[in-house]
Amino acid sequence: MDILIERACGMDIHKKSITACILTPNGKEIQTFSTKTVFLLQLIDWIKQQGCTHVAMESTGVFWKPIVNLLEAEDIEFLVVNAQHMKALP
Repeated sequence: MDILIERACGMDIHKKSITACILTPNGKEIQTFSTKTVFLLQLIDWIKQQGCTHVAMESTGVFWKPIVNLLEAEDIEFLVVNAQHMKALP
């Protein structure tokens, strides 16, 4: 099987917190961030430091919009997906 995306991030976004999991060839790393702007910037920095090229997040409510704005500014590919589809992934 060919690897299409070597480093990807999945996010579970809530009103007060964001849990992000980055999958790499070496395993996975999970971190939780607050939704305040300073912590959103730390989240984006962490994603860039890990060399992550793609981010997938659930489309619950409007909480994903500030993160998408920051990801667009950094030229990181993102997918806003249905929560049921995201939970079905291994």
